[in-house]
Order: sequence, then structure tokens, then C-alpha cells
Amino acid sequence: MIHKTAIIDGTAILGNNVSIGAYTVIGKDVVIGKNVIIGSNVFIEHAQIGDNCKVYNSASIGTPPQDLSYNDEPSKVYIGDGTTVREFVTFNRGSKKTGKTVIGKNCYFMTSSHVAHDCRIGDYVIMANCSAAGGHVEIGDNAFISGLVGIHQFVKIGKDTMTGVGAAVTMDIIPYALCAGDRVKLDGLNLVGMKRRKISSIDIDAVKEAYRILFKSKLLLKDALSKLEQIQSVCVKEIIKFVESSKRGLARP
Repeated sequence: MIHKTAIIDGTAILGNNVSIGAYTVIGKDVVIGKNVIIGSNVFIEHAQIGDNCKVYNSASIGTPPQDLSYNDEPSKVYIGDGTTVREFVTFNRGSKKTGKTVIGKNCYFMTSSHVAHDCRIGDYVIMANCSAAGGHVEIGDNAFISGLVGIHQFVKIGKDTMTGVGAAVTMDIIPYALCAGDRVKLDGLNLVGMKRRKISSIDIDAVKEAYRILFKSKLLLKDALSKLEQIQSVCVKEIIKFVESSKRGLARP
């Protein structure tokens, strides 16, 4: 059902069985998949939303990046299937640097969370109330970002991580880690999350060893990575790839 007070731009493309609430505005360059539910007072422009998504009241999707160099270049927000966007969430579209902000499948964004321009958010990511990702942030699959977390621009957060409430994340977080604190520090591994993902005990033990080598052996980073190369584990290989691609440097215990 589309409420009679909703305003829908003529360029918008709506899939089958889309519901749009009162006083919602669907602006230019919008594609909405099938079985999508959009609440009241929502604003959407320059966005592509997948199937089976839910967007609650007063969310804002696809608005211009908060980047002073942006000059109305073409850009967009892409949201995967099954993602839920709660009240007052804001997603900015990409800047001229990449032209897109990408949100994965089956994510859950709680009230007043924010994703800035050019971010890359993986699948099954949860961002709790009032958490915010700055521009160009990357968050891996199955990461959990607790409430009131602030993520500095260009930071990378690995898959299957958990970030504690109120953390200020200014350095990259390796996959499978727990982290917390003002100027975030690592606090071990997200063992509960790994078990929920049905990661094997062999791989969990390998990740424990990788963590020990990286952060407790006092080896230089290049020497620690050489030791990690000898561990036969897909999970450890992901950690190696993540570390080698880090530009801001790694958060540590």
C-alpha cells in the first residue's frame, strides 16, 4: 500500500508489493525491490534498495555526502536484500572518490546509527543505537558494532568482530577480535561469535595462535606475518590479508 500523502518522483522504480507510509518522499534515481516496507516520514533519493528490506519511520537514505569537496557528482547508496533500517538512521551516498556507499545483505541498523559516504558494509552486520561510521570505513561480514561507537574515517573493521559500547575506533581491527575502550584496544577474540558462525575448533585454535604471535610474541610485524604464513588455516589467511592491507595501523591489546 502506498499512502496518499507519500510523494514519489516519476523516475523512481518500485518492485512488487512495496508499502510506503504517510509523508514519505521518494526522490530521484531510486530503485526499490519487491516486498519492501517503508514507514512514514522517510526520505530516500539516489538509492537502490534490495528485496525484503524494512525502513522505519524518519530514516534518511541517499542524501549527499558530508564532504566539503563534493559538488553534486553522480553517486548512490546500494542496500542488499533483507536489511533493516530503524528510526532516524542516516545513510549518505558516495562522494566523487568512489561514487557509492554499499550496505550488505541482512544487516540491522538500530535507531540513529549513521553510515557516511563511500563506506563498505558487509553482510549480517549489526550497528547498534547511535553508532557512526565515518567516510570510507569498511566493516566485514557478521561484525557487531555496539551503541555509541564512533569509527574514524578510513578505518577497517574485520569480519566476525565485536566492538564494545562507547568505543572510539581510530585503528584497524583484525578479524575475529573483541575490542573496547576510548581509543579502542583489543580485548581478546570473539570466540562466542566464531562458535555461532560454526567455525571449526581447529580454525579457532589457529586464530588463537595467530593472535598470540601478532600481539604477544614481541616480534616485528613482518616477522610475525612470516610465522602466520606457516599456519594452515583459512581464517589465519584472512587475518594476514587484512593486516597486509591495513593503512591506518592495527589496534592492539
